[in-house]
Amino acid sequence: MLRRLGQAGIVAFGVSVLVFALVHLSGDPVLLMVSSDAPPDVVDTTRRALGFDRPLYQQLAQYLVRAAQGDLGVSLRSQRPVATLIAERLPATVELTLAALLLAVVTAVPLGIVSAVKRGSPVDRLAMVGAVAGQAIPIFWLALLLIALFGVRLRWLPVFGRGSLAHLVLPALSLSTIILGRLARLVRSSMLEVLGQDYVRTARAKGLAEPRVLALHALRNAAIPIVTLLGLQFAQLLGGAVVTETIFAWPGIGRLVVEAIFNRDFPVVQGVVLVVSLIFVAVSVVVDLAYAALDPRLRSEAA
Repeated sequence: MLRRLGQAGIVAFGVSVLVFALVHLSGDPVLLMVSSDAPPDVVDTTRRALGFDRPLYQQLAQYLVRAAQGDLGVSLRSQRPVATLIAERLPATVELTLAALLLAVVTAVPLGIVSAVKRGSPVDRLAMVGAVAGQAIPIFWLALLLIALFGVRLRWLPVFGRGSLAHLVLPALSLSTIILGRLARLVRSSMLEVLGQDYVRTARAKGLAEPRVLALHALRNAAIPIVTLLGLQFAQLLGGAVVTETIFAWPGIGRLVVEAIFNRDFPVVQGVVLVVSLIFVAVSVVVDLAYAALDPRLRSEAA
């Protein structure tokens, strides 16, 4: 446990340094923040105001201290703290990500189990074709189709903004397709490996009901790669829902960073990248801890 937390701390420190380095590797940060026709005195004033006139090691030390205190700078456009802007938008992105994961799990897990149990049947082939299609369809194209059908033609669901549960349906549905296809295929392959094991045959020989055999004996032992995929996908979707949030005008951090890029608001871009990276590290730690709960052998090895 302590070793995992220590490794996570080292990775978080490395991510912070990397984000800082990317600002300087991309060129003069000040020139990215001001307009291309800004006079030299404006450039110099901005450089002094943001502290970019000091030695690099001092900038890095100050950046790390402020980041550890939750100070990610001030937005150049709104003059508000970047941490406040992210805190306002992050719940919307987490809500969308969790909804997409929930849709994927409740659809893909039963689909993968049925495909594994009925391997080679028409149900298996149809399910896997649908899974591959879900991975192949571009999110933006599917989102536009959903808007045209359910929002414009049928007028069943709202197509932009965040408010009621109805606003969440179309963005979550379009975002879940990539996870759904990948998860269904992984559940199927993991279950196929487990169903042939001795403990599954023993459970069936004892007369246990098939649903109990599949849920308690097979699925639990096949859960480690599934949990790994869900953890990685959750972290990636937090930073990768940019297209979905932009199309549906969903007020999340993905849309925030797009607006910041167009507005040359570099502190906001830097802050979002850092926060999403740290969330990725935190989710990886949670996934590692979940391994021990799912497999006692890993728990004893860690001890």
